[in-house]
Amino acid sequence: MTSSEIREKFLSFFKGKNHTIVPSAPMVIKDDPTLMFTNAGMNQFKEYFLGNSISKHPRIADTQKCLRVSGKHNDLEEVGKDTYHHTMFEMLGNWSFGDYFKKEAIAWAWELLTEVYKIDKESLYVSVFEGSEDDNLTLDQEAYDLWKAIVPENRIILGSKKDNFWEMGDQGPCGPCSEIHVDIRPASEKAKVAGASLVNQDHPEVIEIWNLVFIQYNRKADGSLEPLPEKHVDTGMGFERLSMVLQGVNSSYDSDIFRPILKEVESITGEAYGSDPEKDIAMRVVADHIRAVAFSIADGQLPSNNGAGYVIRRILRRAVRYGFTFLGTHEPFLFKLVKVLVTQMGTAFPELKRQSALIENVVREEEHSFLKTLEQGLVLLDEVISGTKGKVVDGQKAFELYDTFGFPIDLTSLILGEKGYTLDTEGFEKAMQEQKSRSRSASEVAKDDWQVVHTNGEQEFLGYDQLEAEVRLVKYRKITTKKDKTQFQLVFDKTPFYPEGGGQVGDMGYLEVPNGDVVYILDTKKENNEIVHYAKNLPKHLNESLTAVVNKVARANTERNHSATHLLHQALRNVLGSHVEQKGSAVHPGHLRFDFSHFAKLTNEELTRVEDFVNERIHEHLPLQENRQVSMKEAMKEGAIALFGEKYGDQVRTIRFGNSIELCGGTHVKNTAEIWHFKIVSEGAIAAGVRRIEAITSDAVLNHYEEKEGQLDEIKARLKSSGDPVKAIEGLIEENAQLKKEIEALQKDKAKGLKAEIKKELEQREDYKFLSREVDLDAGAMKDLSFEMGQEVDNLFLLLGSEKDGKALLSCYISKDLANAKGWNAGQIVRELGKFIQGGGGGQPFFATAGGKNPEGIKEALEKVRSLLT
Repeated sequence: MTSSEIREKFLSFFKGKNHTIVPSAPMVIKDDPTLMFTNAGMNQFKEYFLGNSISKHPRIADTQKCLRVSGKHNDLEEVGKDTYHHTMFEMLGNWSFGDYFKKEAIAWAWELLTEVYKIDKESLYVSVFEGSEDDNLTLDQEAYDLWKAIVPENRIILGSKKDNFWEMGDQGPCGPCSEIHVDIRPASEKAKVAGASLVNQDHPEVIEIWNLVFIQYNRKADGSLEPLPEKHVDTGMGFERLSMVLQGVNSSYDSDIFRPILKEVESITGEAYGSDPEKDIAMRVVADHIRAVAFSIADGQLPSNNGAGYVIRRILRRAVRYGFTFLGTHEPFLFKLVKVLVTQMGTAFPELKRQSALIENVVREEEHSFLKTLEQGLVLLDEVISGTKGKVVDGQKAFELYDTFGFPIDLTSLILGEKGYTLDTEGFEKAMQEQKSRSRSASEVAKDDWQVVHTNGEQEFLGYDQLEAEVRLVKYRKITTKKDKTQFQLVFDKTPFYPEGGGQVGDMGYLEVPNGDVVYILDTKKENNEIVHYAKNLPKHLNESLTAVVNKVARANTERNHSATHLLHQALRNVLGSHVEQKGSAVHPGHLRFDFSHFAKLTNEELTRVEDFVNERIHEHLPLQENRQVSMKEAMKEGAIALFGEKYGDQVRTIRFGNSIELCGGTHVKNTAEIWHFKIVSEGAIAAGVRRIEAITSDAVLNHYEEKEGQLDEIKARLKSSGDPVKAIEGLIEENAQLKKEIEALQKDKAKGLKAEIKKELEQREDYKFLSREVDLDAGAMKDLSFEMGQEVDNLFLLLGSEKDGKALLSCYISKDLANAKGWNAGQIVRELGKFIQGGGGGQPFFATAGGKNPEGIKEALEKVRSLLT
């Protein structure tokens, strides 16, 4: 049975059980501040489990793209080392929201596995929650009795809270679960050791394939449990593991999910999978990681230096370094695997096909960049080794290589071993833990339980039509952020405040309290389908009606910028072509940022055409045409542009200005005339094939031109010219260029005069000539003088120092034969001497330079070099 057939049989089975089949949500999460990535199938349904929304479909099934690389669910370092862990994986799941419960979930799971997939019943084991004294919970007797009617009791294993009690987090919905495990060992091995004893023991051939979670409790902030008003079912079955079982192989990497990718890796590297354990690990890492990276980029997350982007960059670099170290891939190669992945999974996940060109370009550029980092890291590691006394390399220095330059610690250890050195691993781990502690303390947020003030139905958003409204507080809780800063989260029955989303910043404003007090709203976000307001303090009278007032000026400017992004998107597609797609945006009151796919820098002419296009639409006074409830199918039929990586429901909202029509939940101007004017302030690349435009509108444009006018007046005043400032500046440039030429000529003449003087001062030392002295030359002249001396004097060591513009300069020249014979390195010498001038430098073994901010240290450096050479 192929993996495609396995996926289809699962969905068809639950469709036959009256489940609605829904598409996978994006793997990259954009509207949940508690998660970066979808790490379980239930993530997109959190709002239903929390009771914030009611699902239109009480029964749902799907296959969900998941990524587990950070936090509690972190499989990254296991990937490749065994044959069944993965970063990106598919989770087959079925859900009940207050509908069926344990009886149906257990019966259907057994039916699917044994009757549809035909898995041998004798190879299956199930586990049941045994209870927990900490939570005053006893055995899940209901699940036990249901399983006992299906399987022999010796195949039912009692599991601890760790293995058989599922929790969303420290707080929130939770409940006992039943896992289904399969024993795929040969019959001879099964006869020796019972499979029951190997369940949950990390045995590679006795593995969990399905987890049935019965959500029936809510975990409060104090750790206690309370029953949920409605019970739910959340199941998750690992698609890759199931495919391994059904295809009769002992590793998910041997299934048809991974074999095409591994074959391509074999073709590229010339290595055979299965011939060398270390190379096998590397090939599994590569095969797994390219999936994680490709799907993340397809869902809108580009590699970067922070947040979710940093995680993706880390995964990609892990694959590169495994290839570099074990497979000999010193050129970009991962990007070549994208076509295979698209061919294999593009039908089930069409976003891979749509974004394939972007994925290839981003991966190739990221590989190229990191390979350069590896080359630089090898040089830096050599310097660390050369400065090490003894054979143990300081862990702190190795951590600096890892943390500052991105040089992998396992590669450091490997190279050190090859050179006869060992790593102070304790020192490295200490430095790593210190950094993690700093990071945790900077990001930790303690949340109290929600305190309910009023019961309420679904929250109403009024912000499209109102900026002020009478509201009632439904619930609140205190949160304590970094540095013990306290805020409150407030939820109202209705609100005019727009929550951060779709690139648009959340509204700020205030609450008017009947007694005259004012409570300031600092930010507004959406969490689990609820609009949450962040405030410095609580209203004193919680039960009274409050007046919620949005900051009207900030909202108006934000709306101008948001509407401008729609016009900008249209302009880019008009000027550059229909290949342009939005890849991200940020809309603030003062400015806007728009990221888009394009593979070349925009010319000045193109930027002008884009600006003109937007301003023409503004001056056409186009009215907003808004449709708040339209089917997704109808919206796409009308030509609405959907943004990749966004999650859309059956009903969507469309925003149209003239021929520009997009799916959007943000707030907008009623007429493009309100934008007044649009001005691009910068354009540049942020990743391979992705560029960014930053722009301003309205008052910000006026301020921009006033600032430029003031700068022009200042330039005229400095030039002391009432005429054309451009001509005056051109004259100064020409004059400056001529003066530079004259100075260079003078420096060369001075150096020639110095050369004869320096030759007389050379000291004969054993088998080489030596001189260290201060000169009145710039860096270029010092270099020219050093090389001229080197051509005329054999076995020369020359150190020159100079002060220019209040800064210190050092240059060190060593004849190549002398450097080789003595083992001297000019780069290492100037780095050591750079300490005296409070600076640093480097270069080649025979010539290097250093610069610093302490000219007074020049004399000490010139003197210190004598002792370095003894």
